[in-house]
Order: sequence, then C-alpha cells, then structure tokens
Amino acid sequence: MFAPLNAALGGTRLAAAKSMLLRSLILLTGLLGVSVITHAAPYVKVGMVTREYKDDARQEWEGTGARPLTTVVWYPAAPNRKVSYIFEGPVETQVFDSIPVAPDVDIARTKQKYPLVLLSHGTGSSAQQLIWLGYHLASRGYIAAAVNHHGNSDAEKKVFAQGSALVWERPKDLSVVLDRLLADPTFGQRIDTDRIGAAGFSLGGYTVIALGGGHFSPDTFAAWCKSEQRDVTCEPRPQLPDDVQVNESISRSNESYRDPRIKGVFAIAPVLAHGFTQSRLTDLTIPVRIVVGEADTIAPMQTNALHYTQIIPQAELSILHGDVGHYEFMAVCTAYGRKTEAVCKDAAGVNRARVHREVANMAFQFFEGVSRRATTASLKGPDPVKYCGALSGIERDETLACGRGCTTVPQNCFFDRSRAPIVQQACALDPRR
Repeated sequence: MFAPLNAALGGTRLAAAKSMLLRSLILLTGLLGVSVITHAAPYVKVGMVTREYKDDARQEWEGTGARPLTTVVWYPAAPNRKVSYIFEGPVETQVFDSIPVAPDVDIARTKQKYPLVLLSHGTGSSAQQLIWLGYHLASRGYIAAAVNHHGNSDAEKKVFAQGSALVWERPKDLSVVLDRLLADPTFGQRIDTDRIGAAGFSLGGYTVIALGGGHFSPDTFAAWCKSEQRDVTCEPRPQLPDDVQVNESISRSNESYRDPRIKGVFAIAPVLAHGFTQSRLTDLTIPVRIVVGEADTIAPMQTNALHYTQIIPQAELSILHGDVGHYEFMAVCTAYGRKTEAVCKDAAGVNRARVHREVANMAFQFFEGVSRRATTASLKGPDPVKYCGALSGIERDETLACGRGCTTVPQNCFFDRSRAPIVQQACALDPRR
C-alpha cells in the first residue's frame, strides 16, 4: 500500500546529488565550519540561527531517542557587523552560490511582532535548500523557519525509508516546530500568531496542504498509482521494516493533521495530489497558492499542481511557462555546480535566480494578502484568482492579474478557450478591478 508514495526531488535521480548536498549543507549546528567576520563587514539585514528542537512524543527511526527537528530560522536582524557565508567552499568545488547571513544576532526591533512562515523541503533535501525563500521573506519583515524532516533529509547522517514513505509524519513536524517556536525565548513573544503561514516545495508542498487541512489517504493514492493515469511519482520505494514504530505510524496514516493556527499555505511544485479527494478537503478552508514550472517532469503539472487546483475550490495557480522545471527551486548553483551536478542543470534560457526572485515575491504578496484573498474566494461563481492567476506568467504580479486584461483571454491561455466566458465572468466579479 505504501510502496508507491514516491515524491519530491526525484527518487533515484536525487541519489546522484547526495554527495553534493552533503558537501554543501553547512551551518546546521552552530554555524560549524563557516568563518564569521566581525570587522569591516557590511550590515547584513537577515539573521540566521539553528535550533535543535525535538518531539518527545515521537521516537527517531532507530528508536534511540526523541524525534529530532533541527530547524533553521531566518529573521530580520538588528544592526550588526557579523556575517557568515552559507554554502561557501573552495572556489574550484563550490556547488551553490554563497549567501551572506548574520549568525545568531538579535532580532530587529523595527516591529514588536513579525509574521511567521514555516517551510518544508522536498524528499532527500534540507532546510538549507529553502534559504532563497526564507531569506527573501526575512528581508521583508518575516520570520521564516525551515525544519529538516527526520529520515528524509540529507542534512542527517542517515536517510530512512520511513522518512520518505510515511509522509504524514511531516505535517506533524511543522506543528511541533510551531509549538517550539512559540515557546522559544528569542522568538516566542515576537511572533504575530494571527499571521502564521506555511510554504513547501515538492513533498513539502504536500506537507503544507496537509497541515492546512487536506486529509491525505495512502490507499487512495495507491489505487491511483495502479491506474493508467499514474505518473513518475508512483515509482516504488524501499521496503519498510516491520517494527512497532512503523506500524504505529501507519495506524495514524488516515488522520487529519490540520493545524488551525495556519492561515494560508503556499505550495511549490507539490506532489501526491491524487492522495486527496474533494471529500477529504472539506477542512482545507484557508487560502492556498500553488506555483509550478510548466516543464516539471519530477512533479508533472497535469497530475499534481493542476489536479490540486481542480479539487481545492479556493486554490490559486501560477504556471511558470517555458522550460522551468523542478530543481530550479533548489539553491542557485555556481558555474562548477552547473557543470557537475544534475540538480544544477537548468534548461538553456532559464535563470534560476530570477525564478527565485519572482516566486519569493509571489509568496510574500500571498502571505501579505491572505485575509483579502479569503474574502475574494467567498465570491459566488468561479474564483477570479484561481482562473485569472493561471494566465499570468513569471513576469506578472498575480495580485494584478485580473486587472491587467484578464477579461480578454490571451491566445496563449493555458486553459481550454471554451472556458473564456467563465474566466471573463470571474474577472468581472473581482472587486480589485
């Protein structure tokens, strides 16, 4: 039943990049291995710390202690002269571009409280790989916290089959991290509890949808994987051990992991869409934003992002047209990385840094406008953002999509042109026009 739960960063394709990720993932415990400059350094406006949280209610997969929840936090930094460079290494072998952060500095006092976004990485990846999103949000007044999902992260010494197959443990990770953050002596009193959201990439996209109220069914997904419509996310996984922990986790597989503290979710190239049905999404009532690359072959758009949009009534969709695929949502690569690592080989003409800027801005605009969008979603008839947002390419701010000519459906509209009258009607209803 659980073998076909393959998702996120590409299963066997990720194995080729494992050594690269292990070389590149630094600053996970006390900024170990990163030089800190404290003199003549520029003021870095984004702070970064690592917290070694644990979930005492769940065991780690070898049963020797509490489940680890190593969490990287980016936040607006108080004025400082400390700077560390994430991903920095010898020029001849450095895979990802260096990113400056202020390590373990005070949080800025510009505001009394800041909104929070929880971040969830894809299969076999790490919290660190979402620095492009966390950094952007922190630079614009957010706290962003990314967890390493135990057993499913190359930031750990060992990867477990349980980590990738028992996917319902992931949304629980985020809820526990939220508990720990709200009790954290540094961050707890600085979080605006009315403005908490979650964003995830690939299997992390599934994670935040489940956290928002989507009720995943492994049996439903397994049945779909036996159909002719199955896609590459149905590839089999390693055999799970038959032990108490696994069986106890499987007994919880059909539970809801909705966290009512989450006010909106932003899913990038999400997977496992066919593990949900409309009847199992009735608790998902908050705003949902979905972004996908048109050329994604790891989490194919038709069977994942588009299916989510079809079964989540209030979901908004943005398609990055052209050759934008899946790995473009990992960290920006150096020239060496682009030559040597599969996850760095973007299509000609695709600028990964530009994709990051555009999607990070989409995420910022989404979380800034969650309340307004929830009101928009209550309109009678088709959701104008859902249909018009899909017409916008990477150049168009999704919040202005309907006001910039959506009432005249472009010839290159992704949706069937028979839907044009529906799109026009939806845009006419949009109060932003």
